Amino acid sequence: MQLPTLTGNGVNLSPFTQSDSLLVQSYAGDQMVAKTTQHVPHPYPDGVAEKWIAAHLTLYLEQRNITLAIRTLEGDLVGAINLGLKLNDQFAELGYWIAHKYWGQGYCTRASKRIIQYGFEELSLNKIYARHLGGNIASGKVMKKVGMTREGIQRQHTIKDGVLQDIVEYSILRSEYQLG
Repeated sequence: MQLPTLTGNGVNLSPFTQSDSLLVQSYAGDQMVAKTTQHVPHPYPDGVAEKWIAAHLTLYLEQRNITLAIRTLEGDLVGAINLGLKLNDQFAELGYWIAHKYWGQGYCTRASKRIIQYGFEELSLNKIYARHLGGNIASGKVMKKVGMTREGIQRQHTIKDGVLQDIVEYSILRSEYQLG
């Protein structure tokens, strides 16, 4: 069994390979990208990308997570997208990052729409939610564009780079997706 490849919406979502590790370290570790995410470190340590990529298949086989590379139709790596799965409860958490040089080009929205489709149609999820740091307005815009509804704010819920940050949560239900 292997991770799926999902195409459509002008993007290709496919498994990472170890040959992607240097770009992952460069793109995710970019200070502009790292400061917009809750768990991506800056600087991005050597060897972390390789370990992260190596864990993807195991987490998928354990039905805990599906992480895919966001690629252009030509195959260029743009970023990453994942669903943190809770299949017994029929929900997942959507997460993503996009390389800074690809910001504002619609890749995140298109990739999110495609993996949401997969979550509802292939995994039979009932709910997909996503969270962003309070200051990451662009991520909130993506969540709205894919049909998610803002559920609320967890005030000063996490610390990023030594600063307390709000977490803003959005979600979409299967019934809302089917209407969209």
